[in-house]
Amino acid sequence: MAPTVPTQDQVLVPETLLKKRKSQEKARAEKAAESEKKKQANKEKRTVIFKRAEKYVKEYRDAEREKVRLHRLAKQEGNFHVDAEHRLLFVIRIKGYVTWIRNHTYS
Repeated sequence: MAPTVPTQDQVLVPETLLKKRKSQEKARAEKAAESEKKKQANKEKRTVIFKRAEKYVKEYRDAEREKVRLHRLAKQEGNFHVDAEHRLLFVIRIKGYVTWIRNHTYS
């Protein structure tokens, strides 16, 4: 008799290997679902960010048009239009200054 090769049905697979395959398949399905959920959330976030950026572009474009309109209006009337200047404020905290005053005031 010649030795025969067992078929797929004749080979017995250990129970631990079957459990491992089942748990891996479950983990793979959960990971795919989580990935799809993250992808959808990122898509929604991108649309919100894009709309916000469009809003800023519109705001600055309108401000620029208003500035040009005011310049033209002033020129029409024979006046000058001076743009508003930026305001800048420096705040400096001197650490330990209160302690120094307290020590020199009551000594």
